[in-house]
Amino acid sequence: MDKRILVVEDEPSLAEVVSLYLKRAGFQVQTASDGRAAMSILEKQIPDFVIMDLMLPGIDGIAITRWLRDRSDVPIIMVTARREEVDRIAGLEMGADDYVVKPFSPQELVSRVRAVMRRLGREQPEAESDRALSFDSISIDPRTRLVTIKESPIELTVKEFDMLYLLARHPKQVFTRDQLLERVWGGAEYIDPGTVTVHVRRLREKIESDPSKPNHLLTVWGVGYKFEP
Repeated sequence: MDKRILVVEDEPSLAEVVSLYLKRAGFQVQTASDGRAAMSILEKQIPDFVIMDLMLPGIDGIAITRWLRDRSDVPIIMVTARREEVDRIAGLEMGADDYVVKPFSPQELVSRVRAVMRRLGREQPEAESDRALSFDSISIDPRTRLVTIKESPIELTVKEFDMLYLLARHPKQVFTRDQLLERVWGGAEYIDPGTVTVHVRRLREKIESDPSKPNHLLTVWGVGYKFEP
């Protein structure tokens, strides 16, 4: 069955062109021209993929992404005309899988959709091991995907858990950003390297007693990150 993609875009001409390219690539496409129309569709059924404009009438793309992430791990590519780094980070913070700045090539967007889908198809092996880990006050159980700090459960997103488990499985080993992108996201192609930085920061906020002075998730300057047991 073809994958169903929801395109949320308030520029009719752009929505039409993106839909045309996605349909040619074999996807089923539904469109929404504003935030309320998108929510009406999503509340009935969450699709297989969402392409989300950041600036929308009614309800903006960030709010919709936050709503989706509370309920689903559906892949999301955010689209915006704004180039500021803060907007890109905001999208990643809310859980977007990729980020495209207008103007862009519709064919490139199709390629990015396919790349994200390929990653989703092969991102699980690192987290599939059933070996539970325990360090100091942190316990990580991949079978239940549960992380506890001093026996209190910590809520992590899929990618946050996968990154933490990868690093904790290899204590003291330094991973570069590209290695983390490859092993957690399934490849560095089309992925903003800032994704890793954002996820490290969010993990520190959740597992470290003082995120500004981490004890476990450490930066190795000029190289990458490591987990210190």
